[in-house]
Amino acid sequence: MSMEEYPWHNSYSLGPFKLAKTLYPYPQKPLYDMLTDAATAYARKAAISFEGREIKYQELKLMADSLARALTRLGAEKGKSIVIFLPNCPQYIISDFAILRTGAVVTPISPLHKADEVEHELSQCGAEIIICMEDHLDFIESIKDKTTLQHIIMTSVDDYTSDEKTPAKIPGTLQFRDLIAEHEGEDPLQEPDINPQEDLAYLIFTGGSTGIPKGVMVTHYNRHCNVMQGMPWMYSPMAKSIKGKASVMIPIPLYHVYGHWMTHTAIYMGMRMILIPDPRDMDTIVEQMKEQRPMLVCMVPTQLMRLADREIGRMVVSIMSGAAPLPQKVADAVSAELKMPISEGYGLTEAGPLTHINLSAFSKITGYMRFLKPGIGVPIPDTEVKLIETDTGEDLNYSGAGELYLRGPQMMKGYWPEAGNGLTKDGWLATGDIAEMDDDGYFQIVDRVKDMAIISGYKVYTNTIDDILFKHPAVEMAAAIGVPDPERPGSERVKAFIKVKTDHMGKVDEGDFIEYCRDKVPPYAVPKFVEFREDLPMTVTEKLFKRELREEEIQGMKERGELE
Repeated sequence: MSMEEYPWHNSYSLGPFKLAKTLYPYPQKPLYDMLTDAATAYARKAAISFEGREIKYQELKLMADSLARALTRLGAEKGKSIVIFLPNCPQYIISDFAILRTGAVVTPISPLHKADEVEHELSQCGAEIIICMEDHLDFIESIKDKTTLQHIIMTSVDDYTSDEKTPAKIPGTLQFRDLIAEHEGEDPLQEPDINPQEDLAYLIFTGGSTGIPKGVMVTHYNRHCNVMQGMPWMYSPMAKSIKGKASVMIPIPLYHVYGHWMTHTAIYMGMRMILIPDPRDMDTIVEQMKEQRPMLVCMVPTQLMRLADREIGRMVVSIMSGAAPLPQKVADAVSAELKMPISEGYGLTEAGPLTHINLSAFSKITGYMRFLKPGIGVPIPDTEVKLIETDTGEDLNYSGAGELYLRGPQMMKGYWPEAGNGLTKDGWLATGDIAEMDDDGYFQIVDRVKDMAIISGYKVYTNTIDDILFKHPAVEMAAAIGVPDPERPGSERVKAFIKVKTDHMGKVDEGDFIEYCRDKVPPYAVPKFVEFREDLPMTVTEKLFKRELREEEIQGMKERGELE
């Protein structure tokens, strides 16, 4: 099938405007050029808004260039990893582009990781330079001798805020702001010899929620393509009213690929980035939404779950959800409060990250689409998709639910350190997600392959059970999993974990939820057990951590003698 024949191309529209089916040829440019172009076109426009301070695009470029000179003198060069170990703050974006400017590889590591996780990722990338917060200095010092680290660049939570103070001087470290100040106005750096399609821009570790993290190799070309495939493509009919004028709120971690990709999208379009320091601080998120009135807010489903219980009132703001499936009840609740549709996107670290976006929600804002389409939306331009039957490996030709396979210019180069590792010989990426497509080319994620339960030979998509439970008025959060059935070796049974809303505590029991599901799913898919929890485990990127629940349950069954 040629790229012109995909069914989703008929849905490529934003309201009355048709969108391009392809964006080829994509530019063969170093990723740093995005900031250079933005600083030229939007020099005096605000690039970052953070804790009472704004940084203009021209300032952002000057700071990135100055830090790049300092990094070069510390040994930064093409192909070497430099670690960013920071929460959401302007220093993250300055560091990102400074590293790119040297030709080195940006390696983000979550500051929420435990010591063994950080040691593993540092040992894999071989970084000699790390940029971290003053508050994390003792942690980094405690593991430094087990790594290849030679230089610690330290910054403070107050740097680049309205409460900025004189930088602290700590022996054995370098100060972020001092390095920038010391290298301002020097001669321009020599341009690194970058081959955009081959040379790495990022080494991003992923898979911590499903196993040992693997390094995803992302080239300059991969990320540049993916930025162009997203908002610039979708908003192309409205480009003049957005570029250099609109703002986007980013209350998701920048060390996560979703937030990281959004910063590049914003810079490509000359948007103002409103950074939220703590993604879990819903009071600040709501306060900033009301005060700053951004055009777009990027969130994850767990943030929207918390937002659904708040009285915000009507607000002209687009919200895009990503990183995990969005329960329809949550989307409906937030949409009813804001009087605006909630859009959903889909992607993976290995895929750029973006591969799908729900155009119907954005089209409804224009008034040209009456009904919203559910799910993750349509594949973005130049992204090929196929659905594969999990048992037989057969291509379903978009008929029925199957594992989602993807191919396109944004796909990773491979898992570190081998090009092609993690992709098929002809460049397809198996996502591990079960999806289905409707007649308009809109996709929905049904479940994760690893979260799918097999009960007496029948496939049960646990995400479907989650969605049903979310619709119960007493449920704040829910997660269903498949656990081994001791009475039927090789089969499983469904167990649901539920966090009950405060005003329903003591008013519902296990039987209420089992009965609630009986007429909504086949008999074999009804949960056999329900366990109430005050909180459900979450990953560092705010996804429900089903693997942890399953491991806990299996361990408990072994301790009780139910499993060998």
